[in-house]
Amino acid sequence: MTEVMSGVDHVEGQFSRRPGGPPATSGEPADSASRQSDGATTPVESSTDTAAAPAATVFSAETDRPVGWFARGRSAMIIHARRWIGVLLLSTALIAAGCEGWLLLQNHRTSVAATQALDAAQAFTRGLTTIDPNRIDQNFTDVTNGATGEFKNMYTAASAQLRRALIESHASAQGTVIDAAVKSATTDKVEVLLFVDQSVRNSASPAPQLDRSRVTITMQHVDGRWLASKVDLS
Repeated sequence: MTEVMSGVDHVEGQFSRRPGGPPATSGEPADSASRQSDGATTPVESSTDTAAAPAATVFSAETDRPVGWFARGRSAMIIHARRWIGVLLLSTALIAAGCEGWLLLQNHRTSVAATQALDAAQAFTRGLTTIDPNRIDQNFTDVTNGATGEFKNMYTAASAQLRRALIESHASAQGTVIDAAVKSATTDKVEVLLFVDQSVRNSASPAPQLDRSRVTITMQHVDGRWLASKVDLS
């Protein structure tokens, strides 16, 4: 009996509390608790690292790219688009200014052409309606030199017969342009309307007879000169 009790005391002594430590249990539960304790510290360290990470390393859930990279890329795209818009607006303004300048230049050229053609038409009409018996050949030459195209061909074909009739009738005439205006104009073609008084005399009517007519002349720009290409008398 004494031996049994001694053995029991010996066994209980193995399970007795260690001085200054927790109750002794089996080795496996202690290891498990140690692993749980170690695992419990891991989330705390991860949470601390994430909070300390810079904003540029935060990733977007949709693209798996850093949010900071996405923001910088979008900002660059906006700046690029604004630059292209600025270039487009500048180009449009330059084109508009160029078109306006071209139109102003064309209007100026047309205005100059109309003025020159008007002066040439009046000079040509005075020569056409004036006949000097003493220089009749020069009259025909002046008219031919001031004409072109259709009218020149027609006048040249009829000049021989007209010259003979004027000489035989001792005809003379003096033409005066009363008024003239441009009907239409381009840089190389101008239509002019003229009102003409012509004082005519011949052997059958020695006293001057006044003949008033309206003349429409088409002036053509040829080799730097304004020439009459068509003449309508009414």
